[in-house]
Amino acid sequence: MSEPTADLAPLAFSDLPGWATAGHVAAVAALRRQAVAWGDGAPKTRALGIDGDRLARIARMAPATADEATARAFFEAHFTPLRVLPREGRPFLTGYFEPELEGSRRPTERFRVPLLARPDDLVDVDAANRPASLDPSHAFARSTPNGLVAYFDRAEIEGGALAGRGLELVFLDDPVDAFFVHVQGSVRIRLVDGGVMRLAYAAKAGHPYTSIARELIARGVATPDAMTADVLRAWLKAHPDEAPALMRRNRSYVFFAEQPDLDPALGAIAAAKAQLAPGVSLAVDRTLHTFGTPIFLDADLPLGPDGALAPFRRLMIAQDTGSAILGPARGDVFVGLGTEAGRRAGLVRHEPRAFVVLAPTATEADA
Repeated sequence: MSEPTADLAPLAFSDLPGWATAGHVAAVAALRRQAVAWGDGAPKTRALGIDGDRLARIARMAPATADEATARAFFEAHFTPLRVLPREGRPFLTGYFEPELEGSRRPTERFRVPLLARPDDLVDVDAANRPASLDPSHAFARSTPNGLVAYFDRAEIEGGALAGRGLELVFLDDPVDAFFVHVQGSVRIRLVDGGVMRLAYAAKAGHPYTSIARELIARGVATPDAMTADVLRAWLKAHPDEAPALMRRNRSYVFFAEQPDLDPALGAIAAAKAQLAPGVSLAVDRTLHTFGTPIFLDADLPLGPDGALAPFRRLMIAQDTGSAILGPARGDVFVGLGTEAGRRAGLVRHEPRAFVVLAPTATEADA
């Protein structure tokens, strides 16, 4: 288990500004969906110590329907707020979304950029099977007759390393859009021959994620404060000769799986095995935070229609993760689906005033 890297300071609910209107109905609904996803199981207790077994028992008690007062009373009766105080670094929030794009199940003159399924020679790596020669940061490797080796990276895969294996799930028309699907980890695709296809993260090649936005900042294309996802996307599309090499600087490559029969109002099924809820689901560092943990955020975020900063005092549920989401008070807010959600998500790069986990208290089931 990873070191906690943070202290947890007890609070009262009355210490949380905006707690009375923190979106408890949506949070209790997300927690209930999470309980359904767990079934009779429970999430693994992670380094910050939020007890997964106790959390699962309480989640199963969440009311099926509730008004704001009832939902708030549920959280106050079964949880204790603890402020996360990082021992190093600072709290930081970003936003992510589920893109909506056009695509085709078959390659055409227009649709030529594939999103791939997980290859059968891709192996999960942990302490039990990791060869000494494999970079410690790699969570996946390639199975060969001579043992596990590093998997192909983005440049090798885009260069044809997996060609001819029938891994293509769908084809997009723009390599920049495909790159951003890899970054977001899910996509809703309007198929040109009718219907909608939902894809979500299934695995990755194992190479560490590299921010190409930092490369453009280093080149002087934009300052850190001005660099947003929209700025990065616009530069890549305006420089088609340079964009492929820059995108390949990020050696990380994501594989996808189709997710049929999803609730269209919700996002994809994410790391915690439940569909994401816009404005409620939070991606966290999965080595530190137990999935399903309620987390109260107090921040000013640019999530209004005009991008203006507004108070964001919201109770969220930890339901996802990401390779760039590292640290005890690092969160990635799931903003929603489609172009407008993407625009707003790309503006979120802010430090919250408070990052508060709700620890489950003892229940009768613990006696």
